[in-house]
Amino acid sequence: MRFKIPNLPLLSPKTLNPLTPKPHMASLLTAPEAQARTLHSDPPQDLDDVLCSDQHQQQEEQRQTFADSAPSLCLSGESRIERAWAHWSKLGRPKLIVAPMVDNSELPFRMLCRKYGADAAYTPMLHSRIFTESEKYRDQEFTTCKEDRPLFVQFCANDPEVLLEAAKRVEPYCDYVDINLGCPQRIARRGNYGAFLMDNLPLIKSLVENLVQNLHVPVSCKVRIFPDLQDTIKYARMLEDAGCSLLAVHGRTRDEKDQKKVRANWDAIKAVKNSLRIPVLANGNIRHMDDVHDCLEATGADGVLSAESLLENPALFAGFRTAEWVPGNEESKKDGKLDQADLLVEYLKLCEQYPVPWRMIRAHVHKMLGQWFRIHPHIREDLNAQSILTFEFLYSIVDRLRELGAGIPLHLKETNAATICANGLAT
Repeated sequence: MRFKIPNLPLLSPKTLNPLTPKPHMASLLTAPEAQARTLHSDPPQDLDDVLCSDQHQQQEEQRQTFADSAPSLCLSGESRIERAWAHWSKLGRPKLIVAPMVDNSELPFRMLCRKYGADAAYTPMLHSRIFTESEKYRDQEFTTCKEDRPLFVQFCANDPEVLLEAAKRVEPYCDYVDINLGCPQRIARRGNYGAFLMDNLPLIKSLVENLVQNLHVPVSCKVRIFPDLQDTIKYARMLEDAGCSLLAVHGRTRDEKDQKKVRANWDAIKAVKNSLRIPVLANGNIRHMDDVHDCLEATGADGVLSAESLLENPALFAGFRTAEWVPGNEESKKDGKLDQADLLVEYLKLCEQYPVPWRMIRAHVHKMLGQWFRIHPHIREDLNAQSILTFEFLYSIVDRLRELGAGIPLHLKETNAATICANGLAT
């Protein structure tokens, strides 16, 4: 079931899984209505019931676990740390996490990654001001479903009150409200958000504190490092003291934008982890499961985030890797009987189930089929020439590539490197 977000202080449900309705849902809505119905005002009481008791119970348990002592800053430091870990533990201490990606970590892609091993996921970065002002933006840019958990909803912001208004709309439907403090792009410089707030630490502190004092879900932050390690550690401790319950650290500075040329600094992430008492996630250099193992071991982090590599290979966390990352002398590799076209078809089916803007779909097609398009560039040109896309056309693209024999299999190690046990090591 799909709903638009009404112009209310709190968010109404955006999307429920239409393939697994509660038994009593069938008596209320026909199948087409369950796919497409929208609301512009408060849902009536019978639709509140449709939201299913387990979702309400989950929200209530979340509030009881994390919010009974709210506001958080009224707690002692020890109590806040204990509560942060209790929440993380209740979520199962997820270790394999889909990073936030502008326009790319939307619901269908998150669900595909979850199928292939992801334990948790971030939404794309949402602009807090536009989110509060535009119903169309909310309806298109944020969708979720009851299987889409644990979920971080990420906002960029530079105004504490605007951020709070946006966060209150989503807090019943996520496990963390996350503040983007790491975007290094020019648009973030122009808008004064993301990594460019590192020049105004008092503002960052106020963003965190205002959320912590007023939300019933924990607040997380995603940051980049400073060139100086001690500045990075002071920054991380400030966020923890402000009430941040989880910190994701991208091991590059805001000037280090080329991820293929600049390796992430895992030593800096390790130093942050050793300096904080809240859960810490590592971001950077995660291209396959061996990297996951090495990163967890090198940093001591509580989980890892992957972004660009997942766009090409959403099955990364299931142990699959592209040929680029298979060592030439590795005898244990094998054809995993899966390729990127298979993954794209699964993604398109999820998009039919959970509609998203076509610009997002187009971007994923280019990412997943990029290697194939290099072999047959005329098919990429046909895709680029389409001003209006259809699912029929996209499925035909896959069929044409297969007919041309363009398949490039993903590889899977004989030893299953995809299983990460509680101590962070692969088994």
